Amino acid sequence: MVTDTFPTQSGHLSVTRSDVGGIRVVSLCGELDRAARDAVGDALHPPAGAERPRTVADLTGVTFMDSSGINLLIAAHRAAHEAQGWLRVAGARQSVLRVIELVGVDALIPCSPTVRQALAG
Repeated sequence: MVTDTFPTQSGHLSVTRSDVGGIRVVSLCGELDRAARDAVGDALHPPAGAERPRTVADLTGVTFMDSSGINLLIAAHRAAHEAQGWLRVAGARQSVLRVIELVGVDALIPCSPTVRQALAG
């Protein structure tokens, strides 16, 4: 397993990226808002030229998410889909999951209660 940590400009969010069996797991902790947009977008989007990128966005540590976070998830999903890969969401707290469900993102991006379930698909 490979792990990298990326500091964000906002100081309200930490981003950790791991590789588990060829699947990128991007773990977020803190507030997923406009201030964290650039760091999270870079971490969630597939690397340039990646074939069939597979990513799990671990939202277990996300305490707040606004429309910027929703837009990041949708953009990352589209980028993965265009490269014939996928994005899955895991571990969203009830308050964050409610935002995801209210705007219908859960119909577009599979959501699982745990990272383990998201990895298994």
